[in-house]
Amino acid sequence: MIENNFKNVEREALLSEIDILKDKLQEYRHLQGEKVRIAFELEYTYESNRIEGNTLTLQETALVVEKGLTIGGKSLREHLEAINHTYALEYITGLVADKKGLTETTLLNIHKLILQSIDNENAGKYRKIQVLISGAKHTPPQPFLVPIQMESLFIWYEENKKMLHPVLLSAELHERLVTIHPFIDGNGRTSRLLMNLVLLQHGYPIAILKGDTVSRLNYYAALETAQTERNKQPFLLLIAKTLKETIERILAVSVH
Repeated sequence: MIENNFKNVEREALLSEIDILKDKLQEYRHLQGEKVRIAFELEYTYESNRIEGNTLTLQETALVVEKGLTIGGKSLREHLEAINHTYALEYITGLVADKKGLTETTLLNIHKLILQSIDNENAGKYRKIQVLISGAKHTPPQPFLVPIQMESLFIWYEENKKMLHPVLLSAELHERLVTIHPFIDGNGRTSRLLMNLVLLQHGYPIAILKGDTVSRLNYYAALETAQTERNKQPFLLLIAKTLKETIERILAVSVH
C-alpha cells in the first residue's frame, strides 16, 4: 500500500510537470514549423513499426513515405507498414482538426488503414479466431468475447473521458485495447494510435514510444504487469514519462 501511494504521488507530480510543459508548448506553438511536425510524425511511424519488428531505418522510412522509393532487401510488407501508418496518422490528425469524437467506427477505421493491402480480409474487423501472443504470459479473450469486451471498453471510455486526466485516459485506453487484442494483427500500432488520438484531442503532442531493444522490453514488461498482476502503475508511468520526454524534445527544437 505504501508503495502504491508513492507511485501515485510520483504519477501526480509527473502529470503536473507535463501540464506545465504543455502550456509552455502552447506559448511556442507559433515557432514550430511544418518541418518539425513532419519530422516527429515520421519518427513516430518509424518507432511504432520498429516495436513490431519492422527493420526499415528512420532514413529508409522517410524515403518510402516522402519519396515513394523502394528499399532493396526490404519486404513489401515493411514498405506498406510505413505507408499505412502514415495514412492512419493523417486520419487521426484530421479527426482532431474536425473535432470528431472517438467511436468504435473510428477505431475500426484506424485498424483498416493499418492493414490495408497487407491483410484486406481482416482489416477493420474483429478477429474470429483465438490468438496467442508469442512470449507473453497474458492470453487474450476468446473471439466470441471480443465484441462484448469492446463494447465494455467504449462504455468505460464514455464514463471516464471527462473524469480522468487525459494522459491517464489515453494510457488506459492503450492498455485496455491491447489486452483485449481484438484484431488478428496490428493491435499494438492501433492501440498506440488510439492513445495518441486522445492526447491530440486534449492539446498534447503524440507520445513517441521507442522501438530499440531495451525500450521495447520495458514497454512489454509494463504491459504484462498490467495484464497479469492487475498493476497498471508501471505502464501509466511509462506513458507519462514518454510524453514528457517528447514534449521536452519538441520544445528544445522549437525554442533554439
